[in-house]
Amino acid sequence: MVVTDSVQRKVHLVSLGCARNRADSEVMLGTLALKNWAVTSEPESADAIIINTCGFIGPAKEESVNTILEMAQYKSDNPSMKLVVAGCLTQRYKGQLVPGLPEVDLFVGTDEFPKVGEFLEDSLEPGTVKAKRTHYLYDGSLPKKNTLSKWSAYVKVAEGCQHNCAFCIIPAIRGQLRSRPIPSVVSEVKSLVAEGVVEINLIAQDLAAYGRDWGSSDLLPLLKALVDIDGLRWIRLLYVYPENISEEFIEFFASNPKIVKYLDIPVQHASNRILTKMNRDVTSIEIRNTVAKLRSRIPEIAIRTSVMVGFPGESREDFMELRDFVEEMKFEHLGCFSYSQEEGTVAGRMQDQIDEDVKAERQSEIMEIQKEISKKNLESFVGKNLPVLVTGVSEETDLLLEGRLMTQAPEVDGIVYINDGDYKVGEIQNCLISETHDYDLVAAVLPAPDQ
Repeated sequence: MVVTDSVQRKVHLVSLGCARNRADSEVMLGTLALKNWAVTSEPESADAIIINTCGFIGPAKEESVNTILEMAQYKSDNPSMKLVVAGCLTQRYKGQLVPGLPEVDLFVGTDEFPKVGEFLEDSLEPGTVKAKRTHYLYDGSLPKKNTLSKWSAYVKVAEGCQHNCAFCIIPAIRGQLRSRPIPSVVSEVKSLVAEGVVEINLIAQDLAAYGRDWGSSDLLPLLKALVDIDGLRWIRLLYVYPENISEEFIEFFASNPKIVKYLDIPVQHASNRILTKMNRDVTSIEIRNTVAKLRSRIPEIAIRTSVMVGFPGESREDFMELRDFVEEMKFEHLGCFSYSQEEGTVAGRMQDQIDEDVKAERQSEIMEIQKEISKKNLESFVGKNLPVLVTGVSEETDLLLEGRLMTQAPEVDGIVYINDGDYKVGEIQNCLISETHDYDLVAAVLPAPDQ
């Protein structure tokens, strides 16, 4: 976060969970700036601390609560400080949080968070809750503070979700799918590009479902409008469910150079029996066919996916199907999650829950397989000349620059360490890949063709 101390009141914001949550945090920072709040990276000096929480699964809820308690220590040293808990945890557990967290002044849900600056101007009783269901949808009229980098930004194009996966609580927290109008998204992207952003990362619960709340998918019209924006170099698509990937989409995706050849396609499992129990609208063969089409049409594509082990009733045979699938598909990036039994979900009420030790063993087995796949994939880059978005000084050492390939999404994938050459921060430059680490690459910037 950028630190400015030119105004009297300071806010420290901790954003937990996914990129969609981060986009909400950026709206909070933008609206707070209108109320003369400046951002500080030092919680001890803040007049207010906001924790934008995740309430999706058990480990995320635990992290959220631990962070709240950690930030509450600063309030104990400064009783006049306002402590705010925002986001999914509040929306999901607003009735239970107040008595358990007496340190918190204000709880704000997933629809009312843009008003946090207004709420902080009121005389708050400890434990005040603002979590009405208003069907919030960002429309571009709200200010927003990009926190990813000067060169890259997230743009959330929809709220909520139209899927009814048995393991997921998101529709209950965030509501049903609500897509932003295309002009609203285009306006936001143009504003970001005018500020120097060259990479836009489009996010939603399922990008491929964008516009389906209007009766038909409008993702392609949106993409066609975005690729025409001057100065925008890379458009990255995150969270595209496989069942909604059409032939028309693949053709447009393949043919437009501004759309980076990277897709995040959550598949969850490979056993048809488990996919059915999950209420996923896709089969194992359909997933395989979609990936095959993408790789056939776009050989350079990098695919990230997520899979889940330990779903209720997952037999050893089901798990072996998933294991074989991971070995077969050789996804460039893969995250494996252990199923979390969540109240309020269909799966949470299922009787055949899996032992936690079994889940951990299966998760470890999948990730060991993926580690070897990732290692071989990275080794294939050595000696290649590839475009890299140079993002700035490395967080590891100020002796190195860092950046990302088209095949590396911000925050979730590896990075490229740049150790030589005439680098230009914020530009996409050709780099020669020289070596690999476990998840990262090392490269040197190549001279421009006219040099």
